[in-house]
Amino acid sequence: QVQLVESGGGLVQPGGSLRLSCAASGSIFRTYVMGWYRQAPGKQRDLVATITSGGRKNYSDSVKGRLTISRDNTRNTVYLQMNSLKPEDTAVYYCNAVGGGQFYWGQGTQVTVSS
Repeated sequence: QVQLVESGGGLVQPGGSLRLSCAASGSIFRTYVMGWYRQAPGKQRDLVATITSGGRKNYSDSVKGRLTISRDNTRNTVYLQMNSLKPEDTAVYYCNAVGGGQFYWGQGTQVTVSS
């Protein structure tokens, strides 16, 4: 069983930055594909970015150049650095882990971009 705990969300003005963190339990974190998804009110949950165990990254078109995913296998943590934030980035952001044929989700952290 893997537990994921997100942190770092909050209220930020347009153009601002936030860094989300997701701490994972389990000794095989380094083998998992980690990802960030987001869900705005009334909308489906969408992919934001993923990173493989080897560090290969994938981003949705809407966040390319503004959001950066990274991982620290020594800390069992995945990060999402968010720059140049826009009001349309407002959503609950969820951490995701995929490994051993299983999917795991965190509880989510709210990000609100508003002036």
